Amino acid sequence: MNVKRKYGILFALLMLLGMSVEIAAQTNDDGWKSLFNGKDLKGWKQLNGEADYKVENGAIVGTSKKGTPNSFLCTKDMYSDFILEFEVMVDPILNSGVQFRSNSFKDHNNGRVHGYQFELDPSSRGFSGGIFDEARRGWLYPLSLNEKGRKAFQNGQWNSCRIEAIGNSIKTFINGIQCANLVDDITASGFIGLQVHSIGGNNQKEGKQIKWRNIRIKTNDLEKSKTPQDPEVKEMSYLVNTLTNTEVRNGWRLLWDGKTSNGWRGAKRDDFPPSGWEMNNGVLTVLATDGGESTGPGDIVTTDIFSNFELELEFKITEGANSGIKYFVDPNLNKGAGSAIGCEFQILDDKKHPDAKKGVNGNRTVGSLYDLMTAEGYTVKGRKKQFKGIGNWNKARIVVNGGNVEHWLNNEKVIEYNRFSHMFRALVAYSKYKKWDNFGQWPAGHILLQDHGDTVHFRSIKIREFN
Repeated sequence: MNVKRKYGILFALLMLLGMSVEIAAQTNDDGWKSLFNGKDLKGWKQLNGEADYKVENGAIVGTSKKGTPNSFLCTKDMYSDFILEFEVMVDPILNSGVQFRSNSFKDHNNGRVHGYQFELDPSSRGFSGGIFDEARRGWLYPLSLNEKGRKAFQNGQWNSCRIEAIGNSIKTFINGIQCANLVDDITASGFIGLQVHSIGGNNQKEGKQIKWRNIRIKTNDLEKSKTPQDPEVKEMSYLVNTLTNTEVRNGWRLLWDGKTSNGWRGAKRDDFPPSGWEMNNGVLTVLATDGGESTGPGDIVTTDIFSNFELELEFKITEGANSGIKYFVDPNLNKGAGSAIGCEFQILDDKKHPDAKKGVNGNRTVGSLYDLMTAEGYTVKGRKKQFKGIGNWNKARIVVNGGNVEHWLNNEKVIEYNRFSHMFRALVAYSKYKKWDNFGQWPAGHILLQDHGDTVHFRSIKIREFN
């Protein structure tokens, strides 16, 4: 064998050995694959904003920049079902996140990155590990649903993070503590993206850093690698007119089947209104008439009555619309004009409907206990109630357990009261309900969806009862 050929073979063997070492470094025997090689940004591309990304000391470092929109360093590969792990450190004055199952399409909002985001929030709000739907639906799983999770992220140090996206189940963890437990099926596949949030023209936030390291992903044999579910972390589902297995086990049932009027009737009639309420494509809609209270097809109520319960549904209002969700309704109290009588979770366009300026201190605005108590943010001091706007689906939740009652708007508490308290009775005494004896304190009543003469849509109406 000549020397030239001998060294050629040796070189080829060394190259193969080097490749095998690199592959072994990227994909371990247990199925994990490194998304970042610790040296450069190979396999990544930047989208949208112009924040700076570079590699320093084995970490990807993103640096905030004035005058640019949200920036995303994204994997070139797409992922559907996976478990993703990474470590992160965020400057305490910044907000950031990690996108997953996210996309960027030229024909969608000019290529703006949109999709699920693992929130990184070092502020006192403490929503790190929550799930935000970037440039789409907003908050899906705020940590108002998980007080323990709000304390998982630690400022000034590296935090170990984990995302388990398997089918329609999405769970997040920080430093071994479960933060989110979301069920959603709107997007099944997309890229991973490291966000440097826009800072506008804020000089104080200019040049601050977010660092990521040890980024790895697993796409096979995921069921064997799942983290046991923390039973204290509430599941939040966005499946339309469908119950999850967990909801069924916990006693939930659909109040509306998504197709028929089964379980409902007119509040002032024995059957369902023959017109004015429509059921199309899994959406229950009351159609606009003259804007009056129950002057069109009329309110509808459940055929069943309820005492202690948790009710959840989604609603979407049109511009200037008024409606409501009532509970502890007694249809026999008001046989004349107007709506049936009961406690009301107000549904309203606060900006365009005149009712928002009536009542006392905003107690007729969206989420409020109508004419009695004003909806406001309870989760974080100074945080306003979260309404997703006209034409978007908003989630309402009402919890009644004995005398304690809560209103939740988009998974954040906006009302809390005791319906047997002296304070509640005093509020009733100075309201439009004062003429109804023991208003709101009856042992049970119907659930009602209100006709107030405006087009309003409902879906995913479900309930569970307590003993």
